[in-house]
Amino acid sequence: MSSYDLHCHSRVSDGTLSPSELVRRAHAQGVGVLALTDHDDLRGWAEAKRAADACGIELVPGVEISATWGRSTVHIVGLRLDPAHAAIVEGLARNRAGRTERARRIADELARHGIGGAFEGAYALAENKELIGRTHFARFLVEQGRVKDVRTVFRKYLVKGKPGYVHHEWAELSEAVDWIRQAGGQAVLAHPGRYNFGREKLRLLFAEFRAAGGEAVEVVSGSQTPDQVPVFADLALEFGLAASVGSDFHAPGEGGRELGRLQPLPERCRPVWAAW
Repeated sequence: MSSYDLHCHSRVSDGTLSPSELVRRAHAQGVGVLALTDHDDLRGWAEAKRAADACGIELVPGVEISATWGRSTVHIVGLRLDPAHAAIVEGLARNRAGRTERARRIADELARHGIGGAFEGAYALAENKELIGRTHFARFLVEQGRVKDVRTVFRKYLVKGKPGYVHHEWAELSEAVDWIRQAGGQAVLAHPGRYNFGREKLRLLFAEFRAAGGEAVEVVSGSQTPDQVPVFADLALEFGLAASVGSDFHAPGEGGRELGRLQPLPERCRPVWAAW
């Protein structure tokens, strides 16, 4: 059976490899089916598809959409969607429009805590100037020698309650799912273990995601720990959701994640690709 990796990023969003370099690396790592899921942008698809055709890997058109749920930000991955469909193209453009304003607010917060030049630093590291993300700020802070690695930057500066965190209103969760469904794709709740929700809040999120038309959840993710796999396998079964897998790879050697290096899904799970 092919090896699946259905969540990764190129430098079109906050990865460091070009779409074609990413595909070739995935192929070298033994991945047979890859989804390129850049944040709020599909413009890496054409280049990635040419590389996939050349090396014999199956490429799934995908995206990762930032969405607002209550006062929290969650991420929704769209798989097997039409990258040219008006609903997804227009929706993603709307989400991207708020990213630069958010980046300036993050930089202002960091400046208030004695870290100057953060916007300029993050901007310089972003290949796509419409998609200056928290990872670009994290890399800037690592370059400045303030923190040892990207993961530590997030923990110390960029999550709720820390000096560089700002609240931002994205598309509503139901809107993001609707864009994906209109474009013929499957909506997947990304890395639920990253949200630091308690059990009841997680169950509420799963219920609302399912009611909105969500179809799957990342049971195995490079952004989660192995002990979380059975937890999300059980929740997937409880809410009638298929199970997906993804490394959430961004860059070689960053965050301890590598393309295709994922534990298998528990046998009780229904894989998202079962009906492909």
